[in-house]
Amino acid sequence: MFDKEKLSQIKEERQKWEEGLLAKTLSKAPESKKEFKSGSGFEVKRLYTPEDIEDIDYLRDIGFPGQYPFTRGYQPTMYRGRPWTMRMYAGFATAEESNERYKYLVSQGSTGLSVAFDLPTQIGYDSDHPLAQGEVGKVGVAIDSLKDMEILFDGIPLDKVSTSMTINAPAAVLLAMYIAVAEKQGVSPDKLRGTVQNDILKEYIARGTYIFPTEPSMRLITNIFEYCSKYVPNWNTISISGYHIREAGSTAAQEVGFTLADGIAYVEAAIKAGLDVDTFAPRLSFFFNSHNDLLEEVAKFRAARRLWARIMKERFKAKNEKSMMLKFHTQTAGCTLTAQQPDNNIIRVAMQALAAVLGGTQSLHTNSRDEALALPTTESVTIALRTQQILANETGVTNTIDPLAGSYYVEAKTKEIEDKAMEYITKIDELGGAARAIDLGYIQKEISDAAYKYQMEIETKDRIVVGVNKYQVEEEAPKGLLKVDPAVAEMQKQKLNEVKAKRNNAAVEEKLKALKKACEGTENLMPYILDAVREYATLGEICGVMREIFGEYQQSVSI
Repeated sequence: MFDKEKLSQIKEERQKWEEGLLAKTLSKAPESKKEFKSGSGFEVKRLYTPEDIEDIDYLRDIGFPGQYPFTRGYQPTMYRGRPWTMRMYAGFATAEESNERYKYLVSQGSTGLSVAFDLPTQIGYDSDHPLAQGEVGKVGVAIDSLKDMEILFDGIPLDKVSTSMTINAPAAVLLAMYIAVAEKQGVSPDKLRGTVQNDILKEYIARGTYIFPTEPSMRLITNIFEYCSKYVPNWNTISISGYHIREAGSTAAQEVGFTLADGIAYVEAAIKAGLDVDTFAPRLSFFFNSHNDLLEEVAKFRAARRLWARIMKERFKAKNEKSMMLKFHTQTAGCTLTAQQPDNNIIRVAMQALAAVLGGTQSLHTNSRDEALALPTTESVTIALRTQQILANETGVTNTIDPLAGSYYVEAKTKEIEDKAMEYITKIDELGGAARAIDLGYIQKEISDAAYKYQMEIETKDRIVVGVNKYQVEEEAPKGLLKVDPAVAEMQKQKLNEVKAKRNNAAVEEKLKALKKACEGTENLMPYILDAVREYATLGEICGVMREIFGEYQQSVSI
């Protein structure tokens, strides 16, 4: 962006400054550290100048909002048109209690819903399964059948709200339930807006709520792509998630590289299944973490957008610009929340939310101050939502698009993360793709090494966490935490028994047999799952059929 003569002059003047004023200052007052690093552990130079961005071409690399390579956002007006979707992640105990929380959030200005499911639901078990014991309704809402989903969205018009569902291995089943609930409301599938996470590769990498081996899992994912492209066209069919990769301990560059590598695997699988890239790619979405290092996080989001645009255009020859747009949801970093001095988490979340907004997120969830201790209380959730509303209405950060563009540091950091992420993608390609790299344990090892390094920096106080390894105070035991009543499990089992007693069990058996036969063949499974759901076949019954045919994934522990 600068001519060579100008750069040469800047270099000369920088050297004079370093040898003169800077050296004099350092001799009297040395800097507080020998080396400064970003949140991801990369070196941060004392000063950034045009020299650091001499290879960056504005039109080629930065451009304009709404245009390739989308570095500055995928909407021409970004938040001047409308703010991001304030999508608060919620769900606990029973469908009744979660429904009450959703209605409260909507009444307080939340503009999108995000469903958290309990662990049994996430791994395809009903609430009465032995492995569900002690976990029903604990970290999210328990959903056993269509009846629970009907209660969950009672009084919430599904043609008026968008809904994100954090569900992966049984994503096809929960999406089918959502479609069926909408039908009962008189809402046709083409009117539905939202996202199903549906990202199984990151479950193998970082989170662990997988069920089936990779091949049938990828089949289910591409089945959803195909079905929704025909019948649910406004639905985002996958949320390719870097969030959990970052929560597991990755760096910012690893989060981008491994997430986009997973995205490449999904695109390749869909093309292999016979889908044209421009029929499904516009409905792909992403999900990123927003961590503590504000400027690094802003650069990360910009780098991810640019890199994905280039991958889709150059690697997959996408013609539709919408196929090249990386649209993403952001959640503030759960792993940074501390049980010590939990009110400090309000400030952490505010900074992380600011990074997401400055980086151009499309929707945002802000964590609550007490989530290191328990599920959030209504008061804590309200503060978290208000954090977003203050950012949108009081700070001025929505007045102009990509306000940090042109910063020597941010532009240099954007390129650094893009280049490092591309190195990871190239390595994964050499190993045979994301699924193979996972089976070999490569991605898991890279993340575990980064996590170990991060934790050791905390232990040695090279990295300060306020209230944890510095500025500690004596604290009383926390009060007023939300607790899930142990009776929830028994209530859920009772509801499940009532559903089984009232439904047409012969019809259920017939639909499950049809699903089993389809699993043995090559047909799209979504219509069969939807048929079973409509008859009130349970999540556990449907996943049980698929377990029987597909088997279960066995995690590799070799590195």
